[in-house]
Amino acid sequence: MRDARPNRGDLQLYLTGEHDCSYVEGLRARTLFVDPLAHIDAARAEWLQQIGFRRSGQHFYRPACRGCQRCVPVRVPVSAFVPNRSQRRNIARNDRELSMTLRPASLVPEHYRLYERYLLQRHGDGDMADDVSVETYARFLLAPWGGRTRFLELRLSPLGAIAEGGAAGDLVGVAVTDFFSDGLSAVYTYFAPEQSHRAPGTYAVLAQIRDARRLGLQYVYLGYWISDSRKMAYKDSFRPLEAWDGREWRRFGKGETIRF
Repeated sequence: MRDARPNRGDLQLYLTGEHDCSYVEGLRARTLFVDPLAHIDAARAEWLQQIGFRRSGQHFYRPACRGCQRCVPVRVPVSAFVPNRSQRRNIARNDRELSMTLRPASLVPEHYRLYERYLLQRHGDGDMADDVSVETYARFLLAPWGGRTRFLELRLSPLGAIAEGGAAGDLVGVAVTDFFSDGLSAVYTYFAPEQSHRAPGTYAVLAQIRDARRLGLQYVYLGYWISDSRKMAYKDSFRPLEAWDGREWRRFGKGETIRF
């Protein structure tokens, strides 16, 4: 079904039929997506992100469900963010035991093997695990606008190798990050399942916030926060948090409930 509303740059929007919700059991969902054949450059990608869209590979989408607004786009205003006690512990430990390297987005066999292991062990009952392959990995995480996506590698440092009984340089996780003029977008993070005790996903977001601050950028976009989803609960700990209500970004401080 086509959505005839005009959009910036004459982008055409389309609406899917209803399907099972991937996040809340028993609910039905619809998705609004940008014409897959449209040319999306960095400027358009940034604008779409600023109005609540997310990307999967070169495709941009956002939920458009009947009578439901559970999927809320959120971002961290980096200048106002102060890590809480748990996050400070996460930073202290992982800064000691991990090393970070930012590299251009590319198809790296070591990355794919970790991604496959992560999906099958952590999300084996999900739709993504049903179609895990090098081809779907590349379509999902590599973007076509060149030079705007980076892969942040997390590896064991010598101290971390001693603590974990592994080898220095072992790949712990990868945080896929899009770079825009107003901020960073945390596209996806995957990690070694046996390293979940160190909360590498949280550490990756903290590292992205730190990088955004260093680069003088305003925001880190975290995608959708869903109150009924345990997998999304960690995003609520990055306060203050700004949420898109369909018209503007609204700020919510510590202890405030995100509600529209």
